[in-house]
Amino acid sequence: MKKAIVFKNVKKNFRQLKAIDNISLSVEEGEFFGLLGPNGAGKSTLINMLAGLVKPSSGSISVMGFDVLKDYQNARHSVGIVPQELVFDPFFNVREMLRFQAGYFGKGKSNNSWIDEVIERLDLVDKASTNMRKLSGGMKRRALIAQALVHRPPVIVLDEPTAGVDVELRQRLWDFIKELNREGHTIVLTTHYLEEAEALCNRIAMLRSGKIVALDTTKNLLKEFSAKTLRLRLDMNKSKKMPTSIENIIYEVDGDLYTFKLKKISEITIIIEKLRKLNIEILDMETIDSDLENVFLKLTGNKI
Repeated sequence: MKKAIVFKNVKKNFRQLKAIDNISLSVEEGEFFGLLGPNGAGKSTLINMLAGLVKPSSGSISVMGFDVLKDYQNARHSVGIVPQELVFDPFFNVREMLRFQAGYFGKGKSNNSWIDEVIERLDLVDKASTNMRKLSGGMKRRALIAQALVHRPPVIVLDEPTAGVDVELRQRLWDFIKELNREGHTIVLTTHYLEEAEALCNRIAMLRSGKIVALDTTKNLLKEFSAKTLRLRLDMNKSKKMPTSIENIIYEVDGDLYTFKLKKISEITIIIEKLRKLNIEILDMETIDSDLENVFLKLTGNKI
């Protein structure tokens, strides 16, 4: 398949800080790709370089085959970026802002029907004549997504697009973005909501300190780092004593809640048999499958 985005041996230094440390990464055309990492990992720097706002110290970056430095105009036409910050022109209403944005890309009146469609699909019809300053945070977020789409770019980059918005709006935004992806748009997402990345992204890159620490399909990442957690609520009293481990299975204790990290499912039987021999009653039991948050914590050592 054609590469929508290619980072090749990219480095970016801010004086002594290595913000991006020799990253090579490609995103396929039509892919829904996740870019995850703790604060300071380098996600925003990668996005800013992709947009041509920051120049890499070395290496090359291309969008839809266009080098972001040597062929800036075509590269910039190929990508729409929704920034993390709510940056907007305070002097125009939503429709005026979108028309001006379209004009920057050489899209004239012939683009008005697309602007109307974007406004409708993002539920901005009632706010189309409202000044940007008077919009709520969630509405401003929708307007910024509309702004990124107004020139119909094949590649859409979403930098924390649902930060600070309510659950209902978040679901509506994702329904729209998934529809755009089905229509052929390449989507790159950064998010602090790991359940979003797990549900939406076909493939994920995890960053730490400017380096890629994992790059694979979401399914493979979950499979590789899969582990079950067993949680037991036990009836303990002074006459009963637990060993520090059960058959080398380490556990954590929080009051009467005991959490076991299992390497294999058969260890559940071992734990239950040991507790029975110790005459320790199990009051409650649940097993929890590994999710993307567990993978993230294992690879980065940070909460996102």
